[in-house]
Amino acid sequence: MLAASRVGGGSRLDAITVRGLEKAYGPVKAVNGIDFSVPAGTVFAFLGPNGAGKTTTTEVLEGLRNRTGGDVRVLGLDPWTDGAALHRRIGVIPQDFRFFEKIHPREAIEYYGVLFNVKPDAMALLEQVKLTDKADAMYETLSGGQKQKLGLALSLVSNPEVCFLDEPTTGLDPQARRAIWDVIRALKASGRTVFLTTHYLEEAALLADTVAIIDHGKIIVRGTPDEIIRQHGRPDRISVEAGPEVARYLQTKLGMTAVAANHHVDVELPEKTDALRVLQALEQSGLTWGRFSVIRDTLEDVFVRMVGKMDEGVVHPEASA
Repeated sequence: MLAASRVGGGSRLDAITVRGLEKAYGPVKAVNGIDFSVPAGTVFAFLGPNGAGKTTTTEVLEGLRNRTGGDVRVLGLDPWTDGAALHRRIGVIPQDFRFFEKIHPREAIEYYGVLFNVKPDAMALLEQVKLTDKADAMYETLSGGQKQKLGLALSLVSNPEVCFLDEPTTGLDPQARRAIWDVIRALKASGRTVFLTTHYLEEAALLADTVAIIDHGKIIVRGTPDEIIRQHGRPDRISVEAGPEVARYLQTKLGMTAVAANHHVDVELPEKTDALRVLQALEQSGLTWGRFSVIRDTLEDVFVRMVGKMDEGVVHPEASA
């Protein structure tokens, strides 16, 4: 059975639950006692630098690697002991997807149908990933983006309830990336759960309901993209084209933190209304200044700063979703 969790004051079944997961390779703990859950029908982005434990965790969830300790359930099943039953209910696209060079996309889908003992509509799946024009082209002639689209189509052959997508847009051009984003949104809209690993922080911010960042085998933050930015990002700033004399003026006039660099002055805004105070002060200053914009930290800004602090030995408590 699926586990139930409280979401937004109501209840929602969890497609994935992880409690105290550990995976050790000799004395090295690649994953060190992590906990998280993924509500059914949502997109969960799992982020981390290389070597953080991201791939190990994903492979445990997919039943490809046994855990050292803790409890893991995907669709209520233990991925290691119930792998045969689970693999018929999940779809997986690995990073750097590869397939037989001489096979056609239509044939590849039919081949997967035989493996899963189902009769997929090959053209409908290719239409879903925008690859119908290459239905009868050989795999070796496909571009990198087209190969990734085929991998995504193959992961959907068994009509999975949970899709594990490992770096599905790495190396793709912007148009191909957006096509795969549309597929991910459609998967969520159809009620499927998507477990997404990606190095593109913009992608996670756009697609994910929940984000977890893992580093050195531990989850260092978890929440919605907005929650993470709000809790761990810097205050909003107004950035003005101006010289250092403007920074000194604003600090004296307003008592606000102002930093001059690269012909810009950045002023922290503890409150949104402080932007008006800055602009009024600039108008009264008699100093030279140009265009301005309000800057807010992105998920990437938070990721880089938090992972950098982990590298410096500063451990952050995990933030609950």
